[in-house]
Amino acid sequence: MCGIVGFVDARKPKEKKEIIKKMADRIIHRGPDAEGYFTDAIVALGHRRLSILDLSSGAQPIYNEDKSRMIIFNGEIYNYASLKEELEKKGHKFKTKTDTEVILHGYEEYKEKLFMRLRGMFAFVIYDKNTKELVGVRDHFGIKPFYYYKNKNVFLFGSEIKSFLEHPDFSKAVNTRALKMFLIFQYSVHEETFFKNVYKLKPGHYFKYKNGKMTVKEYFQVDYEKSDKPYDVYKKELQGVLEESIKYHQMTSDVEVGSYLSGGVDSSYVVSVAKPDKTFSVGFDMPGFDETNLAHDLSKMLHIKNYQKKITSDEFFNILPTIMYHTDEPHANLSTVPLYFLSGLAHEQVKVVLSGEGSDEMFAGYNEYYEPLSLRLYTKLPLGLRKCIAKLVKPLPHFPGQNTLKLYGKPFYERYIGHGTYMSEEEANEILTPDLRNDETIADVIKPYYDKVKNCDEVTKKMYIDMHFWLPQDILLKADKMTMANSIELRVPLLDSVLYSYAKGIPTKHLVRDKQTKYLFRDIAREKIPEEWSKRRKLGFPVPFSKWIREEKYYEMVKEVFERDYVEMFFDKTLIQNLLTEHYHNIKNNGRKIYNIYVFLLWYDIYFIKN
Repeated sequence: MCGIVGFVDARKPKEKKEIIKKMADRIIHRGPDAEGYFTDAIVALGHRRLSILDLSSGAQPIYNEDKSRMIIFNGEIYNYASLKEELEKKGHKFKTKTDTEVILHGYEEYKEKLFMRLRGMFAFVIYDKNTKELVGVRDHFGIKPFYYYKNKNVFLFGSEIKSFLEHPDFSKAVNTRALKMFLIFQYSVHEETFFKNVYKLKPGHYFKYKNGKMTVKEYFQVDYEKSDKPYDVYKKELQGVLEESIKYHQMTSDVEVGSYLSGGVDSSYVVSVAKPDKTFSVGFDMPGFDETNLAHDLSKMLHIKNYQKKITSDEFFNILPTIMYHTDEPHANLSTVPLYFLSGLAHEQVKVVLSGEGSDEMFAGYNEYYEPLSLRLYTKLPLGLRKCIAKLVKPLPHFPGQNTLKLYGKPFYERYIGHGTYMSEEEANEILTPDLRNDETIADVIKPYYDKVKNCDEVTKKMYIDMHFWLPQDILLKADKMTMANSIELRVPLLDSVLYSYAKGIPTKHLVRDKQTKYLFRDIAREKIPEEWSKRRKLGFPVPFSKWIREEKYYEMVKEVFERDYVEMFFDKTLIQNLLTEHYHNIKNNGRKIYNIYVFLLWYDIYFIKN
């Protein structure tokens, strides 16, 4: 696992070398073991290496036989050995034992057709010295990040936006258009990031850049092709595919591989199959916010060493500015913080960890995927009637079911927009300064995706939305950034291209069944772990932030940030302070709204005030 950086500009190679090294040093946490560079009259390429495969001879850039092409690569390819054997039979010569060199020769042989054949997580750039063309690629699901920036003087690309700060031609400015939807979704949803003119290369996409012109194309699409086989056949076949994926993700390494372990079914199943020597768990010393006892119990059953840490409230608040630095953009998923500490804990013992990300999106694991019969019947009513009911109950004093009636008065593409939504469009516009308010709606963001699955059942629609928003832009982003911040490689065997090819054909009736989400996966897991673990509802990483800011110490800490001078550039200071005061006095639970605002302000302070 590594970090890549690069740029195209008109500077001389010597000047380029000084800049590219500064850019790479900015992300040294992604690869503290080694560095490598290439510069010519066109391009500069930089690489920071965390040595996992071929520890002695895997330095990058890696070149082809005549050094006419080169590659910088971040990720792991789990089927590289079979691809290498195939390429050797076609006459390609290899100088290393790395998966990186396999990608380079594979692209020479197969061009863009290679990308679909790569099983793994990846972000890489190939440069052709003869044609002066750059090709950049991001993996199918967005496990590894890839950003780029372009103006009239420079084209920049890399694993993290912060590396761009070191280039003299990078113009740093806030993309305020991103703020409204961030307040709603809790993460950056647009292709353009919170930095103006900095874009994410979408999952399953690649670009070509030559002579100042860039084209971006898609090579992979999420789709669903449901088949119809007996349940027992699905169970047996999926079990085989799952265990094979875990094996590939564990064995493709020349260093020790550990595993994260919570009290949930995903990581518990991975650990039960992989049986690593070491597992890692964190929690908070507060009832309802700690599953480390469950992780300890399972590790003991499996005779595995479990390392644990309890995170204090002071540690949580003190690390938040560091978290916002490493996420590049403001990120308001509370679980990002425990994941940072978890990665620090693992760093003391191993370089590679397995984790359970992707299972919920692949096998319908979120609680929202199950709707009681009463709600399903209610949605059969005409939308116009449900809208009228929602309008009637909205001004009434709160009563049980009121929020549900308001929610189901919306069309499907507004009713389900994924997870972590704690603010409405109206609320977001209200607290923003007048010049930052806009007419963009949730439907503008989500509906183009819903239109592609409008004929599918509701569970499939939700899975599709989460595969494009929640998974790559929240779950996988925090997984990459928090592990790499601690120089740890995280692997996600439950989010695998071969596994996906099988999972997309499983009928919904086997995924959500008997009032239980992720039914088929849980049934398989039950044969490896105790039933209590396999049935446990999805919790994620519960964090007591809302409780803490009702304590004077942390209330004052947030209040101080809300009162800073720069706040009025973005928010109505009176309104956001009212949100905090209401929460502090237990009038209303505004904790998650406050956290969204708070982390944005910390991010702005890090990148634009402290610089």
